[in-house]
Amino acid sequence: MAYVLIGFMGAGKSTAARALAAALGTDALDSDILLERRLGHSLAEEFQTRGEPAFRAAEEELVCELLAAAGPADVLALGGGSVLSERVREALGAHVTLLLEVSAQEAWERVSGASQERRPRPLARDRDEFGALHAQRRVLYEQLADVYAAGLPAADVRPLLASLRSLASAPNGTRLVWARSASGAYPVLVADGLLGAGGDPAGLWPLDRAASRAFCVSDSTVAGLYASRLGALAGTITIEPGESHKTLTEAEHVWSALLSHGMTRADHVVALGGGVVGDLAGFCAATYQRGVPVVQVPSTLVAQVDSAYGGKTGVDLAHGKNYVGAYHQPAGVLVDPCLLESLPAAELAAGWVEVLKTALIAGGELWESVAAGGAVDSSTILACARTKLAVVAEDERDAGRRQVLNLGHTVGHAIETATGYSRYRHGEAVGLGLLAALRLSGLGDLRGSVAELLRARSLPVTMAGAAPEDVLAALAHDKKRVGDKVPFVLVNAPGDVRIGCEVSEHDLLAAVAELAG
Repeated sequence: MAYVLIGFMGAGKSTAARALAAALGTDALDSDILLERRLGHSLAEEFQTRGEPAFRAAEEELVCELLAAAGPADVLALGGGSVLSERVREALGAHVTLLLEVSAQEAWERVSGASQERRPRPLARDRDEFGALHAQRRVLYEQLADVYAAGLPAADVRPLLASLRSLASAPNGTRLVWARSASGAYPVLVADGLLGAGGDPAGLWPLDRAASRAFCVSDSTVAGLYASRLGALAGTITIEPGESHKTLTEAEHVWSALLSHGMTRADHVVALGGGVVGDLAGFCAATYQRGVPVVQVPSTLVAQVDSAYGGKTGVDLAHGKNYVGAYHQPAGVLVDPCLLESLPAAELAAGWVEVLKTALIAGGELWESVAAGGAVDSSTILACARTKLAVVAEDERDAGRRQVLNLGHTVGHAIETATGYSRYRHGEAVGLGLLAALRLSGLGDLRGSVAELLRARSLPVTMAGAAPEDVLAALAHDKKRVGDKVPFVLVNAPGDVRIGCEVSEHDLLAAVAELAG
């Protein structure tokens, strides 16, 4: 089973393949270079003299030969269009296929114009055609990939290689996302049955369990259901379920319990649970002895599609949600959608709101699926995770792009605060917040469509338990406030979301009052 790199031209496949091969003590094979040797001239010349069909036929023959002969620890970098061949796609099934992702803009800058070292690519002569080709191939690449990585700097090669090797212990269909941010990188593994009922997941674990003991933090319900699936634990600390327990008092309880269990800086925390547990355990890990690693094992839909990634941790204060916290990227995230089977229908529905929010941000295929009422499966969870991780990679600390993830949360958090964190589940409040954001965006038709999607899952589309003025008063304590303004995230269209929008108090009151009916 070889490691095969695919992706669009300019993604850096050749460079990454050489780095992976060097770490394995072998040589990388590059199909473009080998094809030029076989043809006796450049690929551009082959395009020009014989045309693309002849080039593709020669490419298919060579790549299929390479894949048939490849053995364990071999590393292959394939030309961007090689996966257009059905024979090549079938042959990839015997290997680990790693998609090296690159945006159309970055790819164009790398492969077109006079600044590049190599000759212009035959398919990189027209900017619009190049962008259309990128969008077309992206779908195919994503379908074929076992592993997704947005770049592979030298520092990531050996850690990624350890994660790649762990795939041998993973269930069929496991997908690995190599999550990157300014402060580091970590693996995200997604698969049904990833944490089997009878197995020890040590082979999948992102840390050395022999050198670093695992201390589980969970809630009293989830711990009884799933803690036994985590393998040997040095201790388990439980809190009561619910947002009302995401407090400094509970954090002190966890810190004290970790101390009493003898946890050291060489050990790590496992956050087993939903968003409350993930936030609280992550915050405790970020601050215990000035920081220990945390592995996130999300057990709710909202955590699996959103909160387990990106490193935001924290607890609530009486006047505001997540008011005390820290950025602390996980050492890894293990996502098993089978853990969702124990969730009540109402909890699944509330978690689905984060899927809806992510689809509005992403647009494209994810939005089309969600808008059509598509079922949430491991592919949907993977798409949501990749969307969030791409945003975090661009802006880890909420200085710009990451603020799109607050869509629906500004009013949603205020509703939670105004109702004492007791009337609405987090997702239910965010759903109401999405409706307010769409009204503020001036998108009445889209607001109506989203309201129908919420109703179809028996989620609230009107607000009770707080007056609109109470919600606005809670907004006055929003931690995103700059001066006397709270910036809003608004929508132009699915896939086109803008940040830092000013909203008048009159318009905001009207949007919240509409929720009150």
